Amino acid sequence: MGIFDGFPIPPDKEYLRDELARIDENWAAARFDSLPHVVRILTSKDREGELRILKDQSDVVEDVVDEVVHAYHGGFNKAIQNYSQILRLFSESAESIGDLKVDLAEAKRRLGARNKQLHQLWYRSVTLRHIISLLDQIEGISKVPARIEKLISEKQYYAAAQLHVQSALMLEREGLQTVGALQDVRSELTKLRGVLFFKVLEDLHAHLYNKGEYSSVSSSMHDNDDEVPTTTAVAFAANSSQPVSRRTRSVKGDHGLVDGSYRPGSIDGGSSFDGPDDDGSLDDNALDGHAVRLNGGDGKDAKIVSCQIPLWLMNSTPDEFVETIKKSDAPLHVKYLQTMVECLCLLNKVAAAGAMICQRLRPTIHEIITSRIKVHSEFINSSRSGIDKATRTGTSSLHFVKGQLESFQLPKQKRQNGISLAGALLAVSPVSPVMAPKGKAQAAAKELLDSILDCVVRIFENHVVVGELIESKSSLQSDTNTPKSMSIDVNLDSEASQVTGGYSIGFSLTVLQSECQQLICEILRATPEAASADAAVQTARLASKVPTKEKRDESEDGLTFAFRFTDASISVPNQGVDLIRQGWSRKGPNVSQEGYGSAAVLPEQGLYLAASIYRPVLEFTDKVASMLPKKYAQLGNDGLQAFVENFVKDHLLPTMFVDYRKGVQQAISSPAAFRPRAHASVSYTSSIEKGRPVLQGLLAIDFLAKEVLGWAQAMPKFAADLVKYVQTFLERTYERCRTSYMEAVLEKQSYMLMGRHDIEKLMRLDPASVCLPSSLGQSNAKSIASDAESIEVESELSELLLNLRPIRQENLIRDDNKLVLLASLSDSLEYVADSIERLVQATPQASNHVESGKPNHTRTSSSPARDLASFADEYRKLAIDCLKVLRVEMQLETIFHMQEMTVREYLENQDAEEPDDFVISLTAQITRRDEEMAPFVAGVKRNYIFGGICGIAANASIKALANMKSINLFGVQQICRNSIALEQALAAIPSIDSEAVQQRLDHVRTYYELLNMPYEALLAFITEHEHLFTAAEYVNLLKVQVPGREIPPDAQDRVSEILSHR
Repeated sequence: MGIFDGFPIPPDKEYLRDELARIDENWAAARFDSLPHVVRILTSKDREGELRILKDQSDVVEDVVDEVVHAYHGGFNKAIQNYSQILRLFSESAESIGDLKVDLAEAKRRLGARNKQLHQLWYRSVTLRHIISLLDQIEGISKVPARIEKLISEKQYYAAAQLHVQSALMLEREGLQTVGALQDVRSELTKLRGVLFFKVLEDLHAHLYNKGEYSSVSSSMHDNDDEVPTTTAVAFAANSSQPVSRRTRSVKGDHGLVDGSYRPGSIDGGSSFDGPDDDGSLDDNALDGHAVRLNGGDGKDAKIVSCQIPLWLMNSTPDEFVETIKKSDAPLHVKYLQTMVECLCLLNKVAAAGAMICQRLRPTIHEIITSRIKVHSEFINSSRSGIDKATRTGTSSLHFVKGQLESFQLPKQKRQNGISLAGALLAVSPVSPVMAPKGKAQAAAKELLDSILDCVVRIFENHVVVGELIESKSSLQSDTNTPKSMSIDVNLDSEASQVTGGYSIGFSLTVLQSECQQLICEILRATPEAASADAAVQTARLASKVPTKEKRDESEDGLTFAFRFTDASISVPNQGVDLIRQGWSRKGPNVSQEGYGSAAVLPEQGLYLAASIYRPVLEFTDKVASMLPKKYAQLGNDGLQAFVENFVKDHLLPTMFVDYRKGVQQAISSPAAFRPRAHASVSYTSSIEKGRPVLQGLLAIDFLAKEVLGWAQAMPKFAADLVKYVQTFLERTYERCRTSYMEAVLEKQSYMLMGRHDIEKLMRLDPASVCLPSSLGQSNAKSIASDAESIEVESELSELLLNLRPIRQENLIRDDNKLVLLASLSDSLEYVADSIERLVQATPQASNHVESGKPNHTRTSSSPARDLASFADEYRKLAIDCLKVLRVEMQLETIFHMQEMTVREYLENQDAEEPDDFVISLTAQITRRDEEMAPFVAGVKRNYIFGGICGIAANASIKALANMKSINLFGVQQICRNSIALEQALAAIPSIDSEAVQQRLDHVRTYYELLNMPYEALLAFITEHEHLFTAAEYVNLLKVQVPGREIPPDAQDRVSEILSHR
């Protein structure tokens, strides 16, 4: 941009701007040097041309200057005219001021002549104004009682208190004290002070317990029946309660709140008045001033502020407290409580009110709890009557409820021998289904206590608000010097502890917790002595802080009630803790002389309801602790939570351990505890609900363990102790299971083989071990190197077992009932192990969920869970031992029968129509035992138990040839017939692979059919199938004598030569 761009050039002469743009900006430099331009022109070839260019540029500049002058010429003229007008106005002002000075001097001269007369008139005006003010005050005071009564009837208590205080102050002013007509007014105001005090106290009392018009919640159990609607604020209407006269429209006295407490404004105690502002005069038109204040100032906020004035302050005089309430964001009921306390402060009745609140606190709480329980009972009865009508089909409602509880609490089981399994489980449990961790009594107790404690929390919230206000007022009043004019009817104590009349947040919390504790004692059926002593221990801390009995304003009775437990603490000094630990009874005849009637709501009462009480008490304690001021923070740690925790620790847990230990002992010592179920279903089912035949003793133990861990989930803080109880019970049950196992296998060869390291190692490597039980959710499959290695392991194990021949019958388990017991015991142990693992997975999650965000209530750790997991491993290991014993037992049973082949001669003279007797006996035994075990073990376990028979029978049959001297064609057919019978028996077991059985026994038949081949054909077969059998097995084919078959002397050498090339 150029320096000439800002010139005002009209649009029709825009060409001048272009011409200016061609002019070099050096011509406009601050220090112009003409020498370079002169030299350039003189040295130029076309001097005339250069001069002409300069001439043209000069013309352009002159044109631009003309345009600028033309544009600004009018402005210059107007400015000159304005300056002329200003100069003229200054000259006229100087002349006017001079005239004014002359007039003022003349006025001063004339007023000085009448100065004394004006002073007399002013003094007379002041005197008349004072007389008028006194008459106005007398007239206003005479109407005050009626106005106060009207405000009281309209529940405008704060306005009434303001009017009373202002009237009392004015009656004490000099000039009105000697008016005889006001004596009656003084007496009426004294009476109205008491009436107003009791009205305010009653309304405060109602709102303290959520029974007032502005309470936030209803105090009834069911909001639909007894809900108290709350009142919302309405727009402020500036209506005066009394008609006012012109004389009373003077400036009101400045009375208000300073730092939250009422303090009088500037009140002149003398009789003289300095001008027309009469401080302390009654203001009948206070609302007019309020309206002016609302409508003045910033009009944007006036409408919003007016909507925040509550109904109960509608007729009050605006002061600091009213402004505070208007600007406060507190709930409506809190504002109302603040107003009531402020009224008590204005009336100087804080001590009396505190004493009366203390006096009525306990009976009121008792009445509220009793009424809520009564309403809850009526609601339950009405609901139950509808259920009774629906279920009245020949059985009583009690039996119906019990049936529902049993079906809910216990798995559905078919009746066995006329006795319900659910009934057997109920018999071993120390608690009824109603009192179980998830029973209806627990749910009812928790619901009832939740409701009552929630009500108590809301009540305590109000007490915290009122308590803090009263304490703050008392501290401020104790630090403020009371004016002499307020000395009448003021009996407040100088000490701050005495100003509140004994009322404090700590006192209210102690009484509330004491009443809740009494209710809990009734629910738990505990004796009242320990509760009283415990309450005495709690209130004794406050007893030392109670002021001595002095003259108080209606507070003596309140203090007597507030520490009524002090007598109990004096009668049994230093025994509170002992009574807490010793004064409990599970079946106390009378819970309290003044009960709450909780028996009408709860199906049962007793010690075990402490589990349902624990969680509501913790939530109650947390809520109370969050509301307590810092100075009372220590009170949240003591009280109801400590009482319940001590009760659980000192009474519930020991009783629970004894009761459940007795139940465990009864469950495992019963004759039917380890007796397999008679008439079990034909097929096995893995679902306990559909009839899984778990031993009754172990099923009962599992039920008790789940029940105890249910208590642990209800009381997470004591979960570690309860888990230890479960560990103790599981340990005793494991010992009993081990005893039953040993009774079945003691001194039997199968059990002794289990102790051999080589046998145990081979069974662990056996491919069939994949059928054994594994941890919940895990596979027991093992990585097997190859089929050859698997066959080698199976062959080696078979060789070890065959080397045990001859097997004696007395070393075998001949009693089928013991085998069935082992099968049922294995399945039952596996069921308990899986159940324990589920409990291990569920228990930590439950404790973390319940106590999330509250680490101070949790004492559980991961070590108990690991201990329970170790018990699951032990149970599963014993279950595996049972299956291994059954597998080895069936293998030994097979060897016991098949060993007769070694002593029998197979030189038959006819075709085999039936298998040998020992094979018939073996197959019959296999079929019978499979049928007896089928309902008690899963198919995969049956495969493991009977799956080893085929291999042992095949190896025993092939190795039996080495002990035979001769065999004929019919003998070979007899052996093949035996293998077919055995194959049919094993194939009848559904869980066994029939193709594998057929393949193994076909191998036996192929081996014996080789005896029917001539020698040369046998050599050809060996050459083609040299790996089908071992060298020893091929040699045994040559050793045995077969009628009609010729074997050369070097037959074995030729066979060895053939096999050496493999």
